[in-house]
Amino acid sequence: MLLPINVKIVEVGPRDGLQNEKETIPAEIKIELVNRLTRAGFSNIEAASFVSPKWVPQMATSVQVMAGITRKPGVVYSALTPNMQGFEAALAAKAGEVVIFGSASEAFSQKNINCSIAESIERFRPVAEAAKRHGMRLRGSISCAFGCPYQGEVSPESVADAVRRMRELLCDEIDIADTIGVATPLQAQNVMERVAREFPITELSGHFHDTYGQALANIYASMEVGISIFHSSVAGLGGCPYAKGATGNVATEDVLYMMQGLGIETGVDLNAVVDAGQFIAQYLGRKAASRAGNAIAARRKG
Repeated sequence: MLLPINVKIVEVGPRDGLQNEKETIPAEIKIELVNRLTRAGFSNIEAASFVSPKWVPQMATSVQVMAGITRKPGVVYSALTPNMQGFEAALAAKAGEVVIFGSASEAFSQKNINCSIAESIERFRPVAEAAKRHGMRLRGSISCAFGCPYQGEVSPESVADAVRRMRELLCDEIDIADTIGVATPLQAQNVMERVAREFPITELSGHFHDTYGQALANIYASMEVGISIFHSSVAGLGGCPYAKGATGNVATEDVLYMMQGLGIETGVDLNAVVDAGQFIAQYLGRKAASRAGNAIAARRKG
């Protein structure tokens, strides 16, 4: 199969990437990061999460972040909204897209949001209906689509079932997420081909973590079967509080470097992303987890 000509990269660093940081990051640092990513050319940035600060303290500044960013016309700023309270906050904050999240693993659903997959979908129904009423984009995210820290293997059928449930809520886009980073390329293709029978392949996205160093290979393998939307996190920020040892999402700089080498258009300026990655890594007091980003930054210093 031919690779896509264009790929959409959804930048998730400001939300998925930063949510697990131990030290509280001030709103102005997050605003600066989002602004840098906006200038770099992303069309979709996951910028906020309207969840209980008790569960995710790092996201307590989401209202300030959404109020403080410099918005660019045509850029979608997404927010995670687990319930109606979260939705109302996202609506007030002028989010362009709300994100609901379920799981392909029953065990993970219980551990993560304390309810079954079926119950979680019912909880999201009013959020989905409200999003549609207000003309907002609705994105569904399916975690543990390739493996679960509690139950181990997750079948492609379980993922397809979760996709069907999200489809019934009228999601515009659905993420297939490798939350703990265990997928390998053939498995990535098998799952993507299976779920593409339930939902338009053009609106399915791959969200790969790099725990076993397979994320770029999984992205390439997914492109071979027609996937053209991928999530990544600047400087490789992130992890998963419910998945022991799970590293961050694949680094955006690494994905962009690969796309550039393949001649695939993303509309994103790699150098500007490297700058953003070095900025946030410097603030956090550690080296960015992006090989391409660090190599480009080092070459500049020459």
